[in-house]
Amino acid sequence: MVSTDLLKNYSFFKGFTNEELKKFADIAAEASYKAGVQIWKKGEPAENLSLLKEGKVLMTLDTYAGPTRPPMQVTVDIITKGDAMGWSAVVEPYIYTLGGRCIDDSQLINFNSVKVRETLSSDKALGFKFMHAIAKVVAARLTHTEIILVGERGLSVLSDT
Repeated sequence: MVSTDLLKNYSFFKGFTNEELKKFADIAAEASYKAGVQIWKKGEPAENLSLLKEGKVLMTLDTYAGPTRPPMQVTVDIITKGDAMGWSAVVEPYIYTLGGRCIDDSQLINFNSVKVRETLSSDKALGFKFMHAIAKVVAARLTHTEIILVGERGLSVLSDT
């Protein structure tokens, strides 16, 4: 359990009442990870939605360029203090779409996916507000992915000449 005052510091929970925050504080747990630790891999069951309290986490995608080349890990986003990650915990099929690897010693506030979904199902208005916050996380991730894709496409065009 974490305090509601701690959750108020995160933009993810902007506009939530103390009563609403209490429901999430009651199911939250803090966790620490050393730099270099893979928190989860793409394709694994999404067990937690997380807020980054301290550190940095890379959101990565493994790409395969054929049987004779080793897989390459592409950074899609860098999660910094205050950011949310693991939105797949509340969106079917509840499978992580990217990997998460710490590049610094990191502290997370984790919300168990099953408990979050139960909380959202029991209070539809709260569920709507929460999923609105999730949509903002997804939109930001898509924007960052677009920036990376455009940057890589631009580099490939420049290197073809």
